[in-house]
Amino acid sequence: MIVQRVVLNSRPGKNGNPVAENFRVEEVNLPDNINEGQVQVRTLYLSVDPYMVDPRLVDGHLSYFLGAIGLCGLTSLIGIQEKGHITAGSNQTMVVSGAAGACGSLAGQIGHLLGCSRVVGICGTQEKCLLLTAELGFDGAINYKKENVAEQLRELCPAGVDIYFDNVGGDISNTVISQMNQNSHIILCGQISQYNKDVPYPPPLPPAVEAIQKERNITRERFMVLNYKDKFESGILQLSQWFKEGKLKVKETMINGLENMGAAFQSMMAGGNTGKQIVCISEEASLPSL
Repeated sequence: MIVQRVVLNSRPGKNGNPVAENFRVEEVNLPDNINEGQVQVRTLYLSVDPYMVDPRLVDGHLSYFLGAIGLCGLTSLIGIQEKGHITAGSNQTMVVSGAAGACGSLAGQIGHLLGCSRVVGICGTQEKCLLLTAELGFDGAINYKKENVAEQLRELCPAGVDIYFDNVGGDISNTVISQMNQNSHIILCGQISQYNKDVPYPPPLPPAVEAIQKERNITRERFMVLNYKDKFESGILQLSQWFKEGKLKVKETMINGLENMGAAFQSMMAGGNTGKQIVCISEEASLPSL
């Protein structure tokens, strides 16, 4: 089988502009038969972006492009920018559910960076609570498995909740919504507690909670980061800058071996990860800082 591939032909230089001739198209032969341990894939689309595969954006941590300096980071940043309506200096309080996960661990930090005066996270272990407050800058954390969420929210958010970054849905979200302020905002990032149920997305709220939402004029709109592709470039550069300045801490749970993909997915769905869940399939997956 003859296929085409694009290879780097030359570099534009430190101060030059890229030109089409920097790349070269080659034809190569692929064997018709696939051997055990091999896969054959067909490329349908290629993304071309000014920041592609530049290790300097992540100080050589290539896996960060799969999470904090990639789609997870963009989801958190753009979601907060577009749906959070943060006004710096207005003493707004943000609550994040799934706060130690891939998006939640970033969202809380970004909330502070964009101007929230108080950020409280909800997660499922004491270790995760400590991580949020001791390392990621959250002002408070609630262990929903051990603590009364409603009581802790009243204590940690005495002025109520202005912005809710919702990763989980279900009972936790119902409790948070009941303590949200007039004209507040829900950033509907995910509903992981509902994904294994046959319900529409976003899942409908219980009547009593829906009544609170309407009475207090709380926005709850579906958010799809892929609808904001025009903001991806600036978003990646902003996330990279915060990371390099030490303002955005990145957490990953790394599992080695392609054969462990299923176990990694199961663990992630059950909240076993801290930060982004990554499966490493190559011993050469990281590069030194440049």
